[in-house]
Amino acid sequence: MTDLKEHLHGYLKAQRAALLLKLDGLSEREARLPRTPTGTNLLGLVKHAAACELGYFGETFDRPSDLVLPWAVEGVDPDDNEDMFATETESMADVLAWSRACFDHADATIEALPLDAPGTVAWWPTERNRVTLGQIIIHMALDEARHAGHADILREQLDGRVGLRSEGNNLPEWGQERWAEHLARLTRIAEAR
Repeated sequence: MTDLKEHLHGYLKAQRAALLLKLDGLSEREARLPRTPTGTNLLGLVKHAAACELGYFGETFDRPSDLVLPWAVEGVDPDDNEDMFATETESMADVLAWSRACFDHADATIEALPLDAPGTVAWWPTERNRVTLGQIIIHMALDEARHAGHADILREQLDGRVGLRSEGNNLPEWGQERWAEHLARLTRIAEAR
């Protein structure tokens, strides 16, 4: 039987894997291209998740890393949202290598500390910034699940690729014609209201 920490860590790893899977087979342009009015893009979602993990599993538990957060680079405006996109000087390979290093640092923290290890989230209000490792694993797994959902939609809009294509995928195995019929039905239902 898996212990609770391993179980929670597994959920976090699954969300990371889902985010990374959405980049599979994409060109640099496709991975970077903004897909929403606020600039959300697939590579940026991965970079953001990695930056968050580095902060939450680094500074929060006094486990510093040599890795530098995007907003901590000299000359970068911290309000520039730089954790949400790959800059002009970063390649997709750079972002993925940095992200994997951030995830490795987070994994090392999770493996080294017990679930009840205390931490302090410096950027949260003082009345609720005292946390445990267990709380932060859950916080990050939920945050990354949210972003994996964003990535699912962005990828589907890009080339129609949906789901995880693995055990537990809950999408029907319909062909293009069946999906078109389904979409037409949903449109009729919405317009009737």
